[in-house]
Amino acid sequence: MKKVAVILAGCGVYDGAEIQEAVLTLLAINRQGAAYQCFAPDIPQHHIINHITGKEEPGTRNVLVESARIARGAIKPLSAFHQDDFDALVFPGGFGCAKNLSTWAFEGDHCLVNPEVEKVVMAMYQARKPIGAMCIAPVILANLFTGSVFTTGNDPASGRFIRYKGNEYVPAGHGEIVIDHEKKLFTTPCYMLDASIAQIADGTEKLIKAIFNSLSE
Repeated sequence: MKKVAVILAGCGVYDGAEIQEAVLTLLAINRQGAAYQCFAPDIPQHHIINHITGKEEPGTRNVLVESARIARGAIKPLSAFHQDDFDALVFPGGFGCAKNLSTWAFEGDHCLVNPEVEKVVMAMYQARKPIGAMCIAPVILANLFTGSVFTTGNDPASGRFIRYKGNEYVPAGHGEIVIDHEKKLFTTPCYMLDASIAQIADGTEKLIKAIFNSLSE
């Protein structure tokens, strides 16, 4: 049975993983007859956002502990990841990708990727295994690769960053995916576009199907 590692960035679109994208990713993997394992770095969350008011609140949270809410507790720290155990890697979106897994939301062109995240991505890349990134998560990959091709829909800020890092930016609509066949990198816009949950489901399923199709090539 094929197995996919899913990297979560917390719990909630504004400060963690986008919950609907994350759950639909797990569903799409399961519908391919495959298994998944969720991971998250065991680090403090950058900040807490009230998802009703959009305002920052005091306190501290842990990215792994918050991500466990989505995974129903079945999650491992990213430090326990071993690329030999998995056939593919997927990052659902949510601004935790740009706040917890990287610093893109705060440092832009000078952002850094969390060292554990970078290690996992490069291990899978060097093993020639496919990597998927949804929504804003492609900024993580764009900071680690050059000469690649990515999409975040039609977002000017992330599109400019992707080009700044020496990659090609391809605008994409609902349900569309952009593939770097040479590097086996798969991206789709999801909630970077104004979308319904049905449109998110379509895009997620197409991304996961494309990843699985690449495993048989």
